[in-house]
Amino acid sequence: MAENSLDKEEKKVEEALNPDDLMAMWEEALKETKSSSPSTEEFSPEKIKDTSKSQEFPSSQPAKFEELRPKKEETYHPELDFILDIPLEISVELGRSKMLIKDLLKLNQGSIIELEKFAGEPVEIFVNGRLMAKGEVVVVNDRFGVRITEIISAQERIKKLGS
Repeated sequence: MAENSLDKEEKKVEEALNPDDLMAMWEEALKETKSSSPSTEEFSPEKIKDTSKSQEFPSSQPAKFEELRPKKEETYHPELDFILDIPLEISVELGRSKMLIKDLLKLNQGSIIELEKFAGEPVEIFVNGRLMAKGEVVVVNDRFGVRITEIISAQERIKKLGS
C-alpha cells in the first residue's frame, strides 16, 4: 500500500513539472546565482593591488634550510658485539673437476688437474659452506688473494637454501 501511494505522488510531481517548467526553473536559479555572486570586475588585478596597499601585511623573510648531506652509515654496531668473535670458515673455489679413481691414483707431484672453469672467470667465495660472494684472483706480495666483485643478494642465498 505504501509503495502505491509513493508511486502516485512521484507521478503527480512528474506530471506537474513538464520540460518547459524545468527549463524556466533552471534559468531562474542561474540568474539568482549570477546576481548573488561577486562580479568579475571586483577581482580585477588593479583592484586587488589597490586593496593590498591599504592593508598591512607582516613582512616576509626567506626561509633558511640546512644543507642536506648523505647520512654516514655506521659500520660498527655495539648491539652486535656478542657475535663479532664468532669464527667463520672462508673458502674460495677456483673450480671443480670429476675424475675416476684410476685417474686419481695416477696423479703424482707435478700432475695437472684440469678444472671446469676458464682462466679469468670469477671464483666463488663461501662462508661456512654457503656461497656469499664472487671475486677475482689477485696476487699480493707473492700470495694469492681474492678481490670481491659481487656479493650474493639475500634473495639469491635463500633460493639456494632450498636446492
